[in-house]
Amino acid sequence: MKNKDIIGLTDLELNEKVQDAKAALNKLHLNHAISPVEKPADIHAKRKSVARMLTEISKRKNTSNK
Repeated sequence: MKNKDIIGLTDLELNEKVQDAKAALNKLHLNHAISPVEKPADIHAKRKSVARMLTEISKRKNTSNK
């Protein structure tokens, strides 16, 4: 997910996307432990996507606290 897309989401949508992405990442890790995934770069991409979303959430919290 691109940063432009993430910024356009509401707080509720963003939290839902984070939960879904974390679940997908966990499933991908489990599948990779059993048998190698075709594209290991997918794990890296999902992890970075989750990190981008969590960064946006924390940025919004810091902005609202000021």
